[in-house]
Amino acid sequence: MDRYELRRQDYSLSEEQTELQAAYAKFFRSRSPLEVVRAAEETGFDKNLWEQLCGTGATTMALPESVGGDEATLVDLTLVAEELGRAVAPLPLIDHIAAARLLARLGALSTAEIAGPDIVAGKQILGLDTRVDAAEGVRLIGAGAIADQIVVREGKDIVLLGFDTRPARVDNIGKLPMAWVDPAAADRRTVLASGPEALAHYRTALDEWRLLTAAALVGLVEETLRIAAEFATSRYTMGVPISTLQAISHPLANIAITVNAARNLTRRAAWFLDNEPDVQPGLPAAAFVYIAEEAPRAATMAVQVQGGLGVSTESAASAYLLRARGWPLAAGDLGASAVEVAESFAAASA
Repeated sequence: MDRYELRRQDYSLSEEQTELQAAYAKFFRSRSPLEVVRAAEETGFDKNLWEQLCGTGATTMALPESVGGDEATLVDLTLVAEELGRAVAPLPLIDHIAAARLLARLGALSTAEIAGPDIVAGKQILGLDTRVDAAEGVRLIGAGAIADQIVVREGKDIVLLGFDTRPARVDNIGKLPMAWVDPAAADRRTVLASGPEALAHYRTALDEWRLLTAAALVGLVEETLRIAAEFATSRYTMGVPISTLQAISHPLANIAITVNAARNLTRRAAWFLDNEPDVQPGLPAAAFVYIAEEAPRAATMAVQVQGGLGVSTESAASAYLLRARGWPLAAGDLGASAVEVAESFAAASA
């Protein structure tokens, strides 16, 4: 029997993976309550929380043993990303992981001029140009305002940029540490690799970023469901909980369906990207497009369930709605990812 035959249809978690997710759920629940998230909105980043997260091995687990990592699978990483999204933690973990894994594939983490050990440990933060529709010149980068080094594409080159003064943060709906980055203005510029193979590695990094962002949005949406359901079961009208009304219960059930569908698709995409990347290459983009479209709808419903309270600036639901709308924008035009999905599945059926 093909050793992958059963696993292709079974994406249940192992005992170790269940424990991993539980550990990070506990970490984010205790270290990143909404008060911490709100306090970091001005910069989009909590340095103290980042150092605590790095202390758990969240950055090293993502990388191969050859560079000092722990060889975690992409499914493992989606579990951490899901808990990060559930807490809407102000951390650039997904950007850093995707960029660091790209550098590892290019053999760049072992070179003398790049602070590989510091990157592996998270002491230096990497940013990544994640826009699928990125053009030449100045581009908006999700972690651009806090990254020590930024990986971008320039034509057929993969380039690592360094700035003596980090680019200024741009205010954005997702409360990310976004910044406009001009490669021509970089103080340091290192060409990591060039040519079709290098660009293929970059496309893999984009797929991993979209995959992990999809997982984070799954956690985010599930938490909005919890917030809305908790409110609906405790608020009464005409002597009954509003959760018993079809106008409330049916939309909440639809959110639960969305969470389960997106989680299954994300884990399936992670498994294939890790083990059989050429079999269903459109899955990471498909997972991203699906939850990026559904997350704002679900978060909007969670706000509406709470009525006037939901739209207040103090509301947890409103904080989740902003990020549900804003986080996917780091990839640029969502339509570009949707086109990739269509082209991939059209090619597979040809």
